[in-house]
Amino acid sequence: MKVLANDGISKAGERALKEAGIEILDNRVAQDHVINFINDNNVGVLLVRSATKVRQDLIDACPSLKIIGRGGIGMDNIDVEYAKSKGIKIINTPTASSKSVAELVFGHFLSLARFLHESNRLMPLEGETHFNAMKKSFSNAYELSGKTLGVIGFGSIGQEVIKIGISLGMKIQVLTRSPKTEVLTLNFFDGQSVNFEITSTNDMEAFLKEADFISINTPKTNEYIIDTPQFEKMKDGVYIVNTARGGVINEVTLIDFIDSGKVAGAALDVFENEPSPELPLLMNPALSLSPHVGGNTVDAQEKIGIELAEQIIKLQKETIR
Repeated sequence: MKVLANDGISKAGERALKEAGIEILDNRVAQDHVINFINDNNVGVLLVRSATKVRQDLIDACPSLKIIGRGGIGMDNIDVEYAKSKGIKIINTPTASSKSVAELVFGHFLSLARFLHESNRLMPLEGETHFNAMKKSFSNAYELSGKTLGVIGFGSIGQEVIKIGISLGMKIQVLTRSPKTEVLTLNFFDGQSVNFEITSTNDMEAFLKEADFISINTPKTNEYIIDTPQFEKMKDGVYIVNTARGGVINEVTLIDFIDSGKVAGAALDVFENEPSPELPLLMNPALSLSPHVGGNTVDAQEKIGIELAEQIIKLQKETIR
């Protein structure tokens, strides 16, 4: 069996596949040439992240494909149900990068609350001449401890966001379509652990009125979760971070509510128009921005590679049987 990891795979994952006798092709193939490469090399497994698209035309044109894998949780770049209808196995790694994404959420929250995103831009330019003025303008900052963290989504990433919020002393609110209860365990360095029972709400209005910091951690949606009606119900001075998908928050409306002062600051790791975010977003000083790197840590990539390799090896053994 040959594996094409077209968007890359960690060394640990590559090593696990090779040790199992599975050939991994060291190539990065442009989207327009993926079909020909798969057919020319009789590729049985295609591994992708967000860059390579696996649509119906590719699936139909590549009869050698037996497994399609997504390194991460989102599957919106793969025609999953169509692939399954053709007998192709679909695998992904829904929890491998959850901690990395959650830590990025709080990297942005802390940056926004302490104006680090803005001071890091301005200090090299004005630190020598306007030090005292900047010190004064950035003094109106906030602690996260004691504030209410509102998490939209209760999946693996949302749960990791909640855990960090708890560890910082934040109050927790969770919004889901239907109320549900989860027991989350915080494990500490000395072997101790503490369980927290968290119950979500489906009352968006009450949720938005309470939250000081809002993290969006949902799958891709067909319509905005946060738009004008939702912004209007939020607390004045709210902070928002979106590490989910572009299109879950109306970016144009977000700028309007930042300008009005309703939103004190926001962070975007994902954008409606990737990979070319709109210029008003890139230039707005109230935004903390990152280029869709939520799961891009060495640790997460190691976990993703190993989990994909383990699933491929298991499926291969089952096929041999």
